Order: sequence, then C-alpha cells, then structure tokens
Amino acid sequence: MPSPSNFPLLLFLLFNLFIHHQSLAATKKRCHVDDEKGLLAFKSGIKSDQSGLLNSWKRGTDCCKWYGITCNPKSSNRVTVIDLYGWPSDGTNILAGPISPSLSKLHSLESLKFAHLGNLTGPFPDFLLAMPNITTIVISDSKLSGPIPRNIVNLVKLERLELEGNRFTGTIPSLGKSTSLIHLNLGNNRLSGGIPISFRRLRKLIWLELSWNQLTGSIPDIFSGLTSVEILYLQHNKFSGNIPKSLSYLKPINVDLSHNALTGQIPDISSNRFNAINDLNLSWNHLSGVIPENFAKFTQITVLDFSHNELNGSLPEMRLERSMYALDLSYNNYHFGEIPEWIGNTSAMILGLVKCGIKMRLNDWKPTVLYGNVYLSENQLTGNPLQFLISQNTTLMGFSAFGNKLRFDMKHLKLGKKMVNLDLSNNLVYGNVPKTVARLQELNVSHNHLCGELPATKFPATAFLGNDCLCGAPLPPCKS
Repeated sequence: MPSPSNFPLLLFLLFNLFIHHQSLAATKKRCHVDDEKGLLAFKSGIKSDQSGLLNSWKRGTDCCKWYGITCNPKSSNRVTVIDLYGWPSDGTNILAGPISPSLSKLHSLESLKFAHLGNLTGPFPDFLLAMPNITTIVISDSKLSGPIPRNIVNLVKLERLELEGNRFTGTIPSLGKSTSLIHLNLGNNRLSGGIPISFRRLRKLIWLELSWNQLTGSIPDIFSGLTSVEILYLQHNKFSGNIPKSLSYLKPINVDLSHNALTGQIPDISSNRFNAINDLNLSWNHLSGVIPENFAKFTQITVLDFSHNELNGSLPEMRLERSMYALDLSYNNYHFGEIPEWIGNTSAMILGLVKCGIKMRLNDWKPTVLYGNVYLSENQLTGNPLQFLISQNTTLMGFSAFGNKLRFDMKHLKLGKKMVNLDLSNNLVYGNVPKTVARLQELNVSHNHLCGELPATKFPATAFLGNDCLCGAPLPPCKS
C-alpha cells in the first residue's frame, strides 16, 4: 500500500494518464488531416455559396461533422461521402466555381454527390478516376463541360453515374467494363454519336437515361443483355431506324422513346416480362402500321402515348385493371368513325383523340367513366357536348374540341367545379357568352356564331374573334 505521502504523486500521474487518453481518443475521432485540407481547398475555390451550404466547413473543427460529410470510423475516420444538394430553380443553395482537384486527398472517398448546385464549372473532375473505391458519382444540374473521360470505364466498382443537366460533349464512353453499374443517367447534355454496343454487358443496370442529347443512329439491339433495366429514357434525341425487338427482354416500369425519328412498325414487344410496364411513350416519331394485338395484354399500363406518328388501322381492345394517367393517340392516320368502346370504359386523367377521324354525334358517346382532360379537336364531331362532357362531368378540368361541327346554345353552358380550360373555337356554337366563363384559366370560343355583349373576363381579344356579333371589352364596344 502506498504511503500517504505518495498519494498526491499518484493522483497526479493518474490525472495525466486520463488527459493523455482523452487526447488520444479525441485525436482518433477527428477526421484525417489530409481530408480536412482537401475539403477546405475545395471550399476556397468556390466563388459563391448563396445559401451557406459550406458554413460549417471551418478549419480546426472536426470535418466529419461538417454539413454533407460522412466518415467511416472503421477506416481511421476517413471521409467516405460528400453529399451536397441544392435547389437552383429558386435561386438558393447554389455553389459557383470549379471542383478543386484537392479533393484527390480524400483517398477513401466512396461517394461524391453534387446534386442541383447550379453553377459548378470546369471539366469532369479527373481525380475521381484514380479513386479505386468510388461507387457513386453524381454531378447534376451544373455547368460542367468537355468530354466524359474514356477511362472512366476503369472504375470497376462504380454503381451510380449521374451527370445529367450539364454541358458535356463528345461521345458516350464504352462503359462495357463497368459491370457494377446500376444507375446511369447522362441526360440533358450535348452528347453525340450513338449508344455503345458494349452496354449489353451492363447486366445489373436498372436505370438507363440518355434523354435530351444529340444522339444519332439506330438504337442498338442490346436489350437481351439488359434484363434488369426498369427505366429506359431515350427521348429527345435524333435516333432513327426501327425499335429493337429485344426491348421485350426488359422488365420495364417506364419506357420513353419519344421525340426521335424512329420509323417502321411498332414491334410486338409484349412478353411475360414486359407486361408489367407503367408508362410507354413512343410519341413524336415516324412510326407506321398498326399497334400489335398483343398490346391488349398491358392491363396495368398508366401512360400510353403514341401521338404524332403515322399509325393506322384498328386498335387492340385493352381492358385495363386500373385508371390511366394518359391515353393519347392524337395526330396519326386513324379513321375511327366512332370512339372505340373500350376507350369509353377507360378512365384517364388525359384522353387525347385529336385528328383521329371521328365522325359521330357527341350526344351518342356515352362513356362509363369520368375524365380529367379531354382533347377531341380536329375531328368531325357534331351535336351537343353539354350533357355528357361539361355539365355532368364534375371531374373534368379541360375540354378541347376546336375544329369540329358542334352546335349548341352557349347560354346553357354549366361548367363543372374543376373546369379550368375550354376550347370550342372553329365550331357552330351560337348564343351569348355566359358570365361563368370568367372563372376559367383559359378560354377560346373564336370563329363561331356567338353574339351579344361579353361579360367581364381576363381573356384577350383572340379568344373571341371571328364571331357574328360579339362586342364589349376586349372587343370593340357595343353599339347603343
């Protein structure tokens, strides 16, 4: 037992041992000095931080606690994730400036996310190519430019590459070796060339988005190797040629090939895998022929948009098990005569049958469901639309039937509570314009046979031109 005279010395030694232990523990918990230097150098290169995303990034503090930073205590507390997210659309949360190569000091970095920051500039950050552990690269909605490096394919652990909304140019890298890729989004850039054939090796890929670029050539027949793809967005490019038949190998949720220059017939892409599709958009192409009969198997589809093509013939009779968001067959070479019965049994938020060769009295159309927006313009419709489509349909928000031969007295118009848009221009409508139209957001009744003084509305003169004897603001005043 120590003598009483040694107690002060013992307490002093124990206190120093405790302080030293705490100091070591604190040092161990702090982020690595190289990580701190790299992050601060990145911050110093940022020219503008409107919303103060980086305010917590202060020298001498633990960078593992900085906003958007995650460290891994199992790897000496090295930084593994940078995740900064902004909302450039409202003018805040924007970082402006280059992505400093000093971030190469973060040797354990696994995930870099600079999403919707608005004004990051410069080329693709090449230092990422030397980071063997990187699995996620997200740099979206900024102003990066130049080519996407060819050797990005060497990042064999890469699972997510998202560079949409920048100004990248050149061709798409091969990426055939990036077999770990699950999510690939290069949309809304200025990329040219075609889709690399090597993409067929990306068997884990679930999301493939190359939309809003300047891609050309045919869509390669690679989908037999992409059996995990559920999202396929190739819209707003310059693809030509036929739709690949191998599309049926997918198990998609959403497929959008719209706004291209695709030709030929729609292939029979229905299969046990493909039948679960939610959205299919082939609009604004040059597709011809008929819709395959097997499309009747699509009982779960919510969006079917084949508008603005050259399709003809009869339609497969679809018996959908749930309401659709949109069914649009407008602007093809159809000559339906009457609206197909199954369409009248299909509830849709948007129903588009513009210029479909419909010749019938609208009074004779008796749909069993209600719609949100109905577009029946440029057909040969006659009769009175009030009973079924305007006065009784309480869910109707928009009705467009310009360029028909509808004839009724407009004074009897009773708008549903949700109606906001109405276009009856270029018809045979007569009578007065009722006061109830004033609550609409959009109105066009031009080129009819309306007469009388207009009620007070916010609509321009173009909404009322070409009638028999309408007067009053915004048209010339009525004669006394």
